[in-house]
Amino acid sequence: MNGVMTTSGQTVEPFGRSLFERASERALSRVGVVDVGSNSIRMVVFDGAARSPAYFYNEKVMAGLGQGLATTGRLNPEGVRRGMVALKRFAALAEGMGIKPLTCVATAAVREAEDGPAFRKAVEKETGLKLWVIDGEEEARLSAQGVLLGWPDAKGLVCDIGGNSMELAELENGKVGRRISTPLGPFRLQQVKGGQSGLRDHIREILEDAAETLGREHDQIYLVGGSWRAIARLDMERSNYPMTVLHEYRMSSQDIVQTVKWIGAQNLSDLRGRLDISASRMDLVPLASQVLRQLALSFRPKSLAVSSYGIREGLLYEQMPASLRSRDPLLEAARFSERQMARIPGFGKRLYQFLEPIFKNVGPERDRLIKAACLLHDTTWRTHPDYRADACFDNVTRANMAALEHPERVFLGLALLHRYKNSRAGSPMAPLFALLNEKQIADAEILGKAMRFGAMLSVKDPTEAGELQFHPKKKILKLHLTKLGEALMGEVAESRFKTLAAALDSQPVIISH
Repeated sequence: MNGVMTTSGQTVEPFGRSLFERASERALSRVGVVDVGSNSIRMVVFDGAARSPAYFYNEKVMAGLGQGLATTGRLNPEGVRRGMVALKRFAALAEGMGIKPLTCVATAAVREAEDGPAFRKAVEKETGLKLWVIDGEEEARLSAQGVLLGWPDAKGLVCDIGGNSMELAELENGKVGRRISTPLGPFRLQQVKGGQSGLRDHIREILEDAAETLGREHDQIYLVGGSWRAIARLDMERSNYPMTVLHEYRMSSQDIVQTVKWIGAQNLSDLRGRLDISASRMDLVPLASQVLRQLALSFRPKSLAVSSYGIREGLLYEQMPASLRSRDPLLEAARFSERQMARIPGFGKRLYQFLEPIFKNVGPERDRLIKAACLLHDTTWRTHPDYRADACFDNVTRANMAALEHPERVFLGLALLHRYKNSRAGSPMAPLFALLNEKQIADAEILGKAMRFGAMLSVKDPTEAGELQFHPKKKILKLHLTKLGEALMGEVAESRFKTLAAALDSQPVIISH
């Protein structure tokens, strides 16, 4: 098991032991992580040490430990006070949740401040928490591993911005490559002389050097950090984007340039109140936006994607064996949801097997969405029948699921909507349909109506009731019923089969036993 290397060169094991030795531990363990950054201190508790963990608890305090560090060389006194209050609370919460040990990682502010060691000692004395101080390259590595937790096939450059530093790391083939730390955190940039032109020159020089070191061939940049998320939320506002889920939100380099210009012309106080961005975060946006603009210009990526996963998730990923890392986070989350919330856990796999003949020619990306939909098809059954269709759409488009791009969220949500309802007319979710083209909308409707029929045909296993055969060129959908299937094929099931055939633009044919 890999450890975390501190600036002193000491290798430590912040989790103490592997959390994945037994299935019972994977299902029951709660893992607590605290990230002590230059601007914020956050505690996250992951529920279940699985490939796609749920956030059992998540709390952040904008302490501002690194405010003024570049000038004084010391931690901000008010930040120290607020940080100590937050860490005392987090220690008490962890005790109440029965989480031991609580892993605490400190980054640039504590790493660079001359009174950082004294702060660490005071924290341990007053709270019992040990802060593991990591260097810039280790910070970059853990952030990149956090991205891998959400994007197993991630390839490109990870860019993690904090208050006093910004880290860059390469990702390819599930491995973290070269990584560097730069002094481009907004707190540090506040001290740059020369006005706006001096600031732009300073940022350009550093990022051009970084591009020479890491190369300019990275098509994708993954953005980690609260300042990036705030800018992405502002980009959504500028472009009237219909969804507000930040994870996997994508921007082009041109989008970045336009949004930075737009930010400069706005009243940020009004925007902050409307978009629920904290004052301390919004104060850093103008500086961070200049860094992001130059990042796009220096590296020229095709796309920049927001990652809500960073150091904290990287620490969890650190403990995962290769067999667990290789699993699909979306399907793991869907399996967990089915096990917790479906009426008949395990039915989703059988439903997928029954419907597979209809979708046998789809590619792997669509196939995983079909599998996920079948696993999730019955997880909103407790909702009032009048609202199930919209509830399942809302759940999946806003769910904490990884490896799911925004159009894929809408596709999955629309398929589940049609699992409960033939028509989507008048749906309050209609603005989000714009993220799909007409064919994707039609395909989602077919999947939904296929699940609607399969779930009606049998409550145990539809493959025992019959077998589907689809002939798209002949435009024929056949259902070969077993003896059991004949008994189960009532009026409602037959009506849903015909509706499915119509969605496939095919003739329905039922062959009795």
